[in-house]
Amino acid sequence: MTDQASHPPAPAPSAASVAVSDNADIVQSFLFALADSDLDTFESLAAPDLLWQNVGLPSLRGRVRIMKLLRRSEGRMGFAVKFHSIAAEGETVLTERTDAIVFGPLRLQFWVCGRFEVHDGQITLWRDYFDLVDCLVKAPLRALAATVFPSLRPTF
Repeated sequence: MTDQASHPPAPAPSAASVAVSDNADIVQSFLFALADSDLDTFESLAAPDLLWQNVGLPSLRGRVRIMKLLRRSEGRMGFAVKFHSIAAEGETVLTERTDAIVFGPLRLQFWVCGRFEVHDGQITLWRDYFDLVDCLVKAPLRALAATVFPSLRPTF
């Protein structure tokens, strides 16, 4: 039996904490929309001046330019994401996740840390950090081995 008097009700969340939670939800919705090939939702969550940075690779600026690239790759490659942790403070959202880029039978899966900036319900910065060797060497080798030995195919 629990004594209700010893556990006062939690205070109602402040407007600031709700906004932080909303920002984390926006980031998850953004990446899940990409994984679901829901480019309309993805586009609606991207700010017109979105900056997409994959650290170590060239950056892309502008929703129109990014959407053009994503629409060109539609049907040729897939994307999957698994969030391990997500933290938000103010307009900044940090993620630890595993991403997978899928080309037909090849599934390139690798760990990613991301930083997102969310302003007025739209993402203005999408910056991902990952190990280039893991992404460009190890993941393709694992994916190729999995085409010969399907039991090696990476999954979440």
